[in-house]
Amino acid sequence: MRSSSPLPRMSRRGRVTIAVLVGVFVLFTLLGWGVQAWTDWLWFSEVDYTEVFRGVLVTRLLLFLAAGLGMAAVVGGNLWLAQRLRPRIRTHSPEQATLERYRMLLGPRLGLWITVAAAVVGLFAGLSAQSRWNQWLLFLHGGDFGVDDPEFGVDVGFYIFQLPFWRFLLGLGFTAVVLALIGSLAVHYLFGGVRLQGVGDRMSNAARAHLSTLVAVFVLLKAVAYVLDRRTMLLEYNDGVGVYGAGYADINALLPAKEILAYISVVVAIAILVFSNAWMRNLVWPGISLALLGVSAVAIGGIYPWAVQTFEVKPSARDKEAPYIQRSIDATRAGFGLDSAQSSAYAAGNLNPPESLATDTSVVPNARLLDPQLVSETYTQLQQVRGFYDFGPKLDIDRYTIAGNTQDYVVGVREINYGELTAQQSNWINRHTVYTHGYGVVAAPANRVVCGGQPFFVSGFLGERTRETCSSPDDQIPANQPRIYYGERMQDGDYAIVGRPNPDANPAEFDRPAGDGGEGSESYYTYTGSGGVEIGSFGRRLLYAIKQQEANFLLSEAVNENSKLLYVRNPRDRVEKVAPFLTLDGDPYPAVVDGRVQWIVDGYTTAATYPYAERVNLQQETTDELTGRGTIQLARENVNYIRNSVKATVDAYDGTVNLYEFDENDPVLKAWNKAFGGDLVKPRAEIPPALADHFRYPADLFKVQRNLLTRFHVTNPGDFYSGQDFWQVPNVPDAPDSGQKQPPYYLYTQFPGQEGPRFQLTSAVTPNGRQNLAALISGSYQDGRPMLQVLELPDQTAISGPVQVHQRMTNTNATIRQQLNLLSSNQAQVQYGNLLSLPFGNGMLYVEPVYVKSNQQDAYPLLQKVLMSYGDGGSYVVLADNVTDGIEQLVEQGRQAATGNPPPTGGEEPPEEGEEPTPTPSSPPPSGGPPPPAGDLAAAADRVQAAITEVRAAQASGDFERYGRALKALDEALTAFQQAQGAPNTGGGSGVTPTPADSGAASPPGG
Repeated sequence: MRSSSPLPRMSRRGRVTIAVLVGVFVLFTLLGWGVQAWTDWLWFSEVDYTEVFRGVLVTRLLLFLAAGLGMAAVVGGNLWLAQRLRPRIRTHSPEQATLERYRMLLGPRLGLWITVAAAVVGLFAGLSAQSRWNQWLLFLHGGDFGVDDPEFGVDVGFYIFQLPFWRFLLGLGFTAVVLALIGSLAVHYLFGGVRLQGVGDRMSNAARAHLSTLVAVFVLLKAVAYVLDRRTMLLEYNDGVGVYGAGYADINALLPAKEILAYISVVVAIAILVFSNAWMRNLVWPGISLALLGVSAVAIGGIYPWAVQTFEVKPSARDKEAPYIQRSIDATRAGFGLDSAQSSAYAAGNLNPPESLATDTSVVPNARLLDPQLVSETYTQLQQVRGFYDFGPKLDIDRYTIAGNTQDYVVGVREINYGELTAQQSNWINRHTVYTHGYGVVAAPANRVVCGGQPFFVSGFLGERTRETCSSPDDQIPANQPRIYYGERMQDGDYAIVGRPNPDANPAEFDRPAGDGGEGSESYYTYTGSGGVEIGSFGRRLLYAIKQQEANFLLSEAVNENSKLLYVRNPRDRVEKVAPFLTLDGDPYPAVVDGRVQWIVDGYTTAATYPYAERVNLQQETTDELTGRGTIQLARENVNYIRNSVKATVDAYDGTVNLYEFDENDPVLKAWNKAFGGDLVKPRAEIPPALADHFRYPADLFKVQRNLLTRFHVTNPGDFYSGQDFWQVPNVPDAPDSGQKQPPYYLYTQFPGQEGPRFQLTSAVTPNGRQNLAALISGSYQDGRPMLQVLELPDQTAISGPVQVHQRMTNTNATIRQQLNLLSSNQAQVQYGNLLSLPFGNGMLYVEPVYVKSNQQDAYPLLQKVLMSYGDGGSYVVLADNVTDGIEQLVEQGRQAATGNPPPTGGEEPPEEGEEPTPTPSSPPPSGGPPPPAGDLAAAADRVQAAITEVRAAQASGDFERYGRALKALDEALTAFQQAQGAPNTGGGSGVTPTPADSGAASPPGG
């Protein structure tokens, strides 16, 4: 009687259906992969980086095949061996009777099942291995660092280039042995080599030999793991002192324990083989050997190091851990480039504004007033011209030399924002063939405002300029090719199709408004650059129709025989694609270099296995107030070594990508360059001088270094252990409760110890847990080389930190607080720009621009005032119209303090040249009679000043109703002031003429 099959048989139709479905799935998968690979090859051919595409693809394929075939061979070979070693005669038992049905099902096609199982395992192993292409290339091409680790004397290059791939191979070996062991055990059990029931041995000799050999191999791999663990101990976190690297207990207890366990593992592996097969031929002694290894691992590798840490290290951790803390300090400073930081003391003992403030030519004139985050709206409203143009949520800071004068500029690129196209403009033809590019780089000096608080634009003009006083009469930063086909506002789907069928055809791409900007005044253009992939042939059009899932590539007449496709248009994405081994800075910036608009992208080489160095998360360390507002958030990558090794450029017109070597001594970059043929990255000597003039210290690298310097500026291990001298990065001054860190800011200025002004990235830090100022950190380039400078203030300094300064400037002075309150209302809001901390005259000068933005639709911020302070942030404070006036008031306050008079309340504005002064509490009445009571006159003068401030704020807001109320209030205030002086009222009604000090605010809004 035939036994029934344990599983129902599938009908032929069902098998055919499944086969067809699987075939269709495989076909479309392969088609998708093929289309992606082919289009990638065309794109890399366009940018002339095919060696990257070929190198990565070949390496991934080889790793996939090597790991996949190797894993399949190990697992499949052991499964095949297990079924070959099955016993010829099996004892009868209910267990075997149950298994007989499965043997009958699998037996006829056992080879096929083994092949399928091995293929599946190999597939997943290959997929895992191919993702390690970067580790393999570094393993193959990495060299020495020339620095030895402090414990074993092994070159750091082993940890960076070799160790990660060895650990991967070890993990792959463990996986192969475990899967082979589990699979072999299952096959032996299925065919009777291993039994759970019955008399006699529960395991055949062949099965015992096979399985014990696999267990022995696993234990030998464990011995290798213990050897590698001795190296990886230098990368682990030391909880006892809060640094990375092996500590006292690790070196003196765990390190020898790992060595002992490695020897024990070898002995246990031999014992398993001997006791299982050559001597007693049972599993009792092999089990005892494994138990011994487990007990040894717990006792030697766990309990003993814990006892040393608890009873020897903790009672005197400061002394015991000192050498290992020193190792971590040295390694961290070397891994992150902090060892070259120049630290110097800055007493900052002067709390009185010096006379030299008024005559300074290096710090005060260069104080940056335009905040690149706030004035982005202003650029958009004043330089947008069309609603689909956009400057992004944050502009960039760069410096230019014009007419022999070098200063910093706020720079923005007028790009196409496809999200702002109207419904009619967003159809496929318009979106991809008409609105293809932006136009112009718009720049304004960072320290100058005109026309009621607007930037003074000097470049990127479109059409006629109606108000020459609000902009330069000529283009001071001219671009020979101002069209922007590649920019930060471009997303993945924002491709452009350019080119016309013949020279006589009309241009189809909207270029820019021309003439008076009215209907029919648009200018059109045809792309003539070298960028883009040619898609004129039917095959190319079909290829990209599949890739983009868009039939118009085949159907639309806009795609012709001369058409090119421009895609991957974001500069950061473009560099990331040609250099996938780089970590890119989150803030690319544009520069006009030799008449071409170039995007400059800073590229970092990183590693996570530098022995004893602190490991940080790049995303966490670089996130601050600007993240996501024009600055891209970095990936969650853990690193303990970073170098700004590459300066990359992307041409905004044709998309050309260039990679320039910036750090000539970085072994990681040398390994990557070697891996891709040796000429992937251009030598530093080939950097054009005009381009090098626009290099700036990268923001994300500076954030990481600044954050680490808050701890690792302490180089004495005892002081580091106590943590008393640690610093912290302050929160945003005008919103400290937000928890967001204050971003560093670019300045063109001169710090103490510097020979002249330089373009530098700066940040203030405060003592840990306190708000006073601890140090100023700056990063700049000197003779083309990066330089970190730390100005350390005394521990008990009276100088306030950024949060304290902002609070004191805006809250402690009654007059200033009143004026700020008047600037803000239901129709307008006050916004604060970058709070600049500027060391000057052995003291500290603080500058914070004050913007006013109306709540009306399409309103934009206008710079109305400048908050300035000197010293501790509270004694000398002014709210002025501009920096010059503010400096004069600060110096005057300093003079009064020097003569024994207390500084004035601040906030009063000095008259412009040739004007009569506005009466103030400290000035006598203009009449020749006796002065009225001081209290009445002072109150009346305060009321006049407040009314003047409100008139100016109303004018800036554009609110006519508010402006009328402000004029009425000014009329009443002047009447009250004149009455307080004892003079007749000559103002009278609505026809009152404001005092000369208010002449700049007497015109109606928009006038």
